Amino acid sequence: MSAIFRRRHASHRVRLTALGLAVACSLGVATPSVAAPGVSPSLSAAAPGTTDPNQAKKQVDKEIEALKGALEDTSSNLKDAYIALRRTQAALPVAQAALDSAIAAVSKADTYNDEMAVQLDVARANEARAVDELTATRSKLAQSRTRVARFASQLYQDQGMGQLSVALSATTPDDFANRIAMNDTLMDVQNQSLSRLATARATATAQEAHIKALQVQVEAAKKQAEAALAKAQQARAAAAAAKQALDVLAAQQVAQSTNLAAQMKAEQAQLDAAQKEQARLQSVLIARARAAKAAAAARAAALRRAGQRVPPQITSSSGFLSRPSDGWISSEFGMRYHPILHYWRLHAGRDFAADCGTPIRAAASGTIISAGWTGGYGNRIMIDHGIVRGVDLVTTYNHMSRYVVQSGSVSRGEIIGYVGTSGESTGCHLHFETYEDGIPRDPRRWL
Repeated sequence: MSAIFRRRHASHRVRLTALGLAVACSLGVATPSVAAPGVSPSLSAAAPGTTDPNQAKKQVDKEIEALKGALEDTSSNLKDAYIALRRTQAALPVAQAALDSAIAAVSKADTYNDEMAVQLDVARANEARAVDELTATRSKLAQSRTRVARFASQLYQDQGMGQLSVALSATTPDDFANRIAMNDTLMDVQNQSLSRLATARATATAQEAHIKALQVQVEAAKKQAEAALAKAQQARAAAAAAKQALDVLAAQQVAQSTNLAAQMKAEQAQLDAAQKEQARLQSVLIARARAAKAAAAARAAALRRAGQRVPPQITSSSGFLSRPSDGWISSEFGMRYHPILHYWRLHAGRDFAADCGTPIRAAASGTIISAGWTGGYGNRIMIDHGIVRGVDLVTTYNHMSRYVVQSGSVSRGEIIGYVGTSGESTGCHLHFETYEDGIPRDPRRWL
């Protein structure tokens, strides 16, 4: 039985060695160096500041949650690809720790298995030695019984022939003395044989009891050895499962890195197109502002020439615009660092977080310049509110799910569409912008 345990253990060690080599290879795949080009090292490695894999994963979860605002105007494909890769990278150290723990458990289980196999060998050797000793004792017992039987037979044949009979049958004094001495010797031998027989019987009885006790020990050692082998096999199965999980994560990381690189390239192309569109829009708005100012100046000059009073311009912009949505402010106007593409960009408006389908209202009366699809901004409406405080004021409403009006004039508070997540958006919200003479400005100046 112990030989079987040892053969199984040897084969397990061979498999464990192969497992270790495979793990070493998989770790080469799972290293942070496989992150997509352009992804900073901090995004590829586990969360800094901790060596606990589980704590590192929690830190990554917090990091991802904190980045949602920065990724709000990023395409959902890029955001999803980025977050999937970060979660996989955070899961890798946890999987590696699980594999290390499983391998340590295999080593411990194998050591225990060896110890139990040795104990089983010792118990069986003790049993075999006790059986051999009992066999020898039984042989001595048989010999003693034979001698005693012979003496008994002789006594039976010589029944009634005591020392007196022996003495009377002597022919000379020397013969008498010899006969008496011989008779005493025979009696001593007989007594010794009987004593040996009794001792052999007692020894055999004790040895039989000892063998039974040893058999109980052997059975117990056998069960312990079987349990140790089962434990080693379970540990090895757990190690194999942990390695498989690590391999899956490593392959997943490679695939996700490749996907992220592709999404980054697509995002960059979309951003380039958006920048061109923004530049075109800005030039159009600047031209409209110049034309509007020239027209306003011409009207004022005509009124003066006619001797009429020129209406005063609005001197304060604060409170001129109403809130376009009842949603809460999720992001303000200002520069933002893109955590994936690694560049600073202007967040040119104010975000109102609200459920998709929530009404969007015109912030002030004006004329719709355009309404339609505009790439990264999704469905957008632009409203010109005319010359206000010396500037041509235009508001835009972006990422809409659908329109209510697409042309003509609108009044303050009139529903013009509904909140959505169209274009480069990762969630339902209204991206609201204000332009002064074609230049994007902080909407808080007017709200």
